Amino acid sequence: MTKFKIQNSKLWSLPLKGVGGSLFAIIALLFASCSGQSQGKSSNADTIALAPCPRFSADSALLYIKEQCAFGSRVTGSDASRRCGDFLVERFKSLGAEVEEQTGIVTIWDGTQLPARNIIASINPSNPNRILLCAHWDCRPWADNDPDEANHHRSILAANDGASGVAVMLEICRLLQKQPVQVGVDFICFDAEDMGTPQWAEDRLGSSDTWCLGSHLWAERARTDGYKARYGVLLDMVGGYGATFSREGISMRLAQPLVNRVWQLAGQLGYRQFFPLTDNGYITDDHINVNKIAGVPCIDIIPYYSDGPSSFGPTWHTIKDTPENIDTNVLEAVGQTITQLIYNEH
Repeated sequence: MTKFKIQNSKLWSLPLKGVGGSLFAIIALLFASCSGQSQGKSSNADTIALAPCPRFSADSALLYIKEQCAFGSRVTGSDASRRCGDFLVERFKSLGAEVEEQTGIVTIWDGTQLPARNIIASINPSNPNRILLCAHWDCRPWADNDPDEANHHRSILAANDGASGVAVMLEICRLLQKQPVQVGVDFICFDAEDMGTPQWAEDRLGSSDTWCLGSHLWAERARTDGYKARYGVLLDMVGGYGATFSREGISMRLAQPLVNRVWQLAGQLGYRQFFPLTDNGYITDDHINVNKIAGVPCIDIIPYYSDGPSSFGPTWHTIKDTPENIDTNVLEAVGQTITQLIYNEH
């Protein structure tokens, strides 16, 4: 995967995943106000009043990760992907959601065409006041960042880079069934996010357009259908040991009020160590398609590691991305923060 660093800042290396063009010419994205009411110390104007909220279970989320990984590597178009997709559809339905499947053909880096399958689960589908949570559920077909070159053509299990975000969404969906909310919530599992050009490919030109294919498919149809949501949150690799989540650059440009709100909530809930008040680089990820094509202000919660072989963590695109390397403390920090965000909406 090609990487680069933004100049003149201490920013992390970025994967080029799939949307080019003049992104920063985007203006006038509508964004509902995220200012919260003050509580507690009157001197802290940013303190947000916390609505009653159920407890996010990291153990439950870990179980959902293991259930996905039990199907094997869920590479787009594979039998494991088909079986896991069926499981996700039935699981969301069992948790009270209405589920729609969106299919289409995507063309990957080498010209191969594959069937992609986005899974859309909705709570309170008739409520026009909606928020969006999303994550990709497919697996990287190649462990092309593995320290052992012998593994570079092996697929990964993607416990963190895929299953963790979906697991957080499943657990939140379970909580919404137990304690209803006043808004509509859409959970979108994007396929074909991780089919981008492998690092070992000889021709790397244009590799940025080979990532995030499922979200591009969804966003094009969302724009055509006139889909509206207050905002979106993308959950990408939200369970790795040692993960911290700096404020991602594109999120800050296109949905800064939501970034500020999420990081404020995390601090109030006691998770500042996982959500430091630091700004970092621009990640090309599924949230760009949600912002640029669908017109929904969307942020990316994605880790930044200052040390190690990858700024996305030691298991990123390696065969060690397994459930054994998932930290429930990280799952809890992300899951409880986003749960609180949803229950604060009215």
